[in-house]
Amino acid sequence: MKAVLKTLLHPLLTWIFKVEVHGMDNYHKAGKRVLIIANHTSFLDPLLLGVFLPDDVTFAINTQIAQNRLIKLFLGLAQVFVMDNTNPLSLKSLVNFLKTDQKTVIFPEGRITVTGSLMKIYEGTGMIANKTQAAVLPICLEGSQYSYFSRLKKTHRLQLFPKITIHIQPHSFITPPDGLKGRARHSYSSQQITALMTRMKFASSRYQQTVFSALLEARRRHGGAHLIAEDIDRQPLHYNALITRTFILGNLLKRFTNETETIGVLLPNSTKTLNVILGLQLYNRVPAMINFSMGSAGIISVCETAVIKTLVTSRRFISLAKLDADIEKLTTSVKVIFLEDLIEKLAITDKLLALYQCYFAQSIYNKITPKPTDRAIILFTSGSEAKPKGVVLSHQNILANHSQLAAVISFTPQDIVLNVLPMFHSFSFTIGTLLPVLNGMKTFLYPTPLHFNLIPEISYELNATVLFGTNTFLSAYGQTAHPYDFQSIRYVFAGAEALQQNTRELWSDKFGIRIFEGYGATETSPVLSVNSPTHYQAGSVGQFLPGIDYQLETIPGISSGQQLHVSGSNIMLGYLLPDAPGRLVPPTSLFGPGWYNTGDIVTVGENGFITICGRSKRFAKIGGEMVSLAVVEKLAGATWPASQHAATTIPDLKKGEQIILLTTQKEATLKTLTTTLKAQGLSTLNLPKSILFKHEIPTLATGKTDYPAVTNLAVTATNQK
Repeated sequence: MKAVLKTLLHPLLTWIFKVEVHGMDNYHKAGKRVLIIANHTSFLDPLLLGVFLPDDVTFAINTQIAQNRLIKLFLGLAQVFVMDNTNPLSLKSLVNFLKTDQKTVIFPEGRITVTGSLMKIYEGTGMIANKTQAAVLPICLEGSQYSYFSRLKKTHRLQLFPKITIHIQPHSFITPPDGLKGRARHSYSSQQITALMTRMKFASSRYQQTVFSALLEARRRHGGAHLIAEDIDRQPLHYNALITRTFILGNLLKRFTNETETIGVLLPNSTKTLNVILGLQLYNRVPAMINFSMGSAGIISVCETAVIKTLVTSRRFISLAKLDADIEKLTTSVKVIFLEDLIEKLAITDKLLALYQCYFAQSIYNKITPKPTDRAIILFTSGSEAKPKGVVLSHQNILANHSQLAAVISFTPQDIVLNVLPMFHSFSFTIGTLLPVLNGMKTFLYPTPLHFNLIPEISYELNATVLFGTNTFLSAYGQTAHPYDFQSIRYVFAGAEALQQNTRELWSDKFGIRIFEGYGATETSPVLSVNSPTHYQAGSVGQFLPGIDYQLETIPGISSGQQLHVSGSNIMLGYLLPDAPGRLVPPTSLFGPGWYNTGDIVTVGENGFITICGRSKRFAKIGGEMVSLAVVEKLAGATWPASQHAATTIPDLKKGEQIILLTTQKEATLKTLTTTLKAQGLSTLNLPKSILFKHEIPTLATGKTDYPAVTNLAVTATNQK
């Protein structure tokens, strides 16, 4: 009877939900004793797996879930093992059952997701995999969470018959190290199951496409009337309006540009900037985001590096930012296009054409045929340590990083992102702007992070749920904000610089909010690791995102930590270097092509959490010993937590280099610093040679410390003595 029902249901479900199964070879390679782990997206999941997997598999179902009438009906088609995740005897029975060479499906989350993403993974699954030595076969169900059989009615736009895909990943085995026993062994096994689940989510995602095709997919999923972007002009954009305006600007800009040409974009955070970027990408032009705070010499320099002959900006922005003199110098070498001039020439026929293109966007875009591996954007390194380099990211780089982050953090279409970081910053562009737009969240684009009094008020007004920032900015917001301003915030993510303990405590004590510190680089699109609600360790930058491989290189003289090299789908296409304009230099390291040397000294704990020890370039060599300048700054931060600090080096005739500490602490003394040093048990090598008081520490527009400027101040002050 079960075989007959399965035969009947297979074509029916395929027709209704357009079911596709990928990776069936992986299923057959797993063997006879198989523990199938699947994400739990809806009440349809047991039926889908029971019908589309070729064997008579057994389902280990949570006691409460098994009581559901719909589940009872579905499970009439399969063998069921009802279990209680909290009962050791229930787990032991399942272990004994699986040892008889069975194929058993288990949902490690223990419940249907209410976020659309992975939820808590119960430890029992890891214990079962370890004790049975069964092949663990990850299967990702995608699409059924958007059906009416899911539990996302309040947060997502549901469909009667969404397309469902079943992704079967390669199997693996859970083999803890021999030395681990008891609780530690179970914990390790659980971590491995969690890692398999997150890698499964990432590997099953659709990141191998272009940004614009992902935008069209988001419109199909969330609806053309779904609001996704707004700026200070307070004219919210829904998907249809965004796509229409993208076609308008794309059609206008392609008249003045060539395919694959690099076009400079000198604009603030706004929906118009988003339209310009998407419009250029639409017709396979490559936008290059230019830091407008670097002055005319810096702008001309990056234009030369990226071979930019045309630049898009706005007269209004140039006037408000007082960049008239810079633009005048720029026009001698670059053609400048002002948005106001383009819009002034806009005819009614242009608008009608764009409206037509919006509603037939997919068929029109199919004829343009860009590739996921094509250049999508050029961003420039911050210049905090050297002359800015161009970082070339592909469409696939950007979308892969979105999928990696979505595998560990649950975002919903109800989220509102307050994006105050400038869009020429990789975190702002990729995560603060494109991530919400391509995933149904609303992003509010604010032009500057420096309005410390206004930004908390805007968060309160918007009911923002997600905020991105650096330690410098978050500390300032925390000090000026009313305790209720951030009452709606779900996530605060910190990056770009180390999160100080006093900032973490300020947000926790004043707002009851835990800051999730992450880590990355422009070259990695940008996120490499992040703390999450399910995996958090204060003082670390979290665990590596799925799909990222890493290697550690020992650096002579540095005893604490090793230099980090990474590879993955989010690693840049390559650099554009100031001394080789226009020539793409692909990433490589001692571990081979495609690997990126971060230059960061890190430690990776047994639990996978990463701690940043400092930059390899930011170590002082004093009397043959390597001293981390980051440690010196942390020492100063522990001594004077309410102040800002920056350590640098200048030449020393006797010891090679000497450390100079710049601080905003007026009464700072070496004696006070020494007291903290002794309390922490640190070497006296970590003491600076001298301390310089400054009212402000030089920073870049991104909030990072401007170390070249810090060094210049230290040299000038030393020479004046």
